[in-house]
Amino acid sequence: INAEYMGHFLSVYFFFAMAAMHAAERVALAAAFRLSARYRLNEAVANHFTLAVSDGEMLVNPRNRHFSRLRASDMLLIDKKDPSCLERPDGPDLTAWYIHSAVHRNPRHRCILHTHQRYATALACLEDMDFPPIDNNTARFYEAIAYDPDFGGMVDNDAEGERVATVLGDKHVMLMGNHGIMVTGPSVADAFDALWYFERAAELLVTAMSTGRPLRVLDPAVARHTREQWRLFDPAHHFNELVAILDEEEPDFRL
Repeated sequence: INAEYMGHFLSVYFFFAMAAMHAAERVALAAAFRLSARYRLNEAVANHFTLAVSDGEMLVNPRNRHFSRLRASDMLLIDKKDPSCLERPDGPDLTAWYIHSAVHRNPRHRCILHTHQRYATALACLEDMDFPPIDNNTARFYEAIAYDPDFGGMVDNDAEGERVATVLGDKHVMLMGNHGIMVTGPSVADAFDALWYFERAAELLVTAMSTGRPLRVLDPAVARHTREQWRLFDPAHHFNELVAILDEEEPDFRL
């Protein structure tokens, strides 16, 4: 066997070996990317999702790739403490590294989804970013949102990443002023379900506000009760149905 053939064999073997690691997690994350593109939650080739698969490693999307084309094998497995991954030609986005590596230090945030989706970002650009409970969906997030009013440009350094992580704290949703939204969860299904519902809730809130008429805001006790009722529903049911649609219409996301 000549050296050239062996080199090719080893490169192919390494590719498939890496793709086989954390296979289920890769598929779930790839599905979240495809679904985000379907529902227009993404922006161009920006935005980023990560999933911690161990204390030291996370899966992340390669930079400059459109969400609608990402597959399970495209997910990068990187060391959360090693910024040298940014030097790879297919490495993660710079802001993905600084935000997600900091936020993942809190074990509550296993899956992190960051987007600039339209209605959530519109609310993040208001002087008052408050998210009043006016229906079932908005009540789901009552008293559960962290607000970051201190936009300082794109997150490109450790200090800013740490600041963002501190503002988020233990909450699972953050409206990032003049920027977008970040949602976290213990699984891809949990995080994506929250991301999807937040955008629906934000759309309703923006639509209601656009009438110029006073909002009928829920009583705090009712809002808290409704929020707790949401805990009775398993987000996996919604996510699994969406994945089933992908399996029928664009199954290559599993590759």
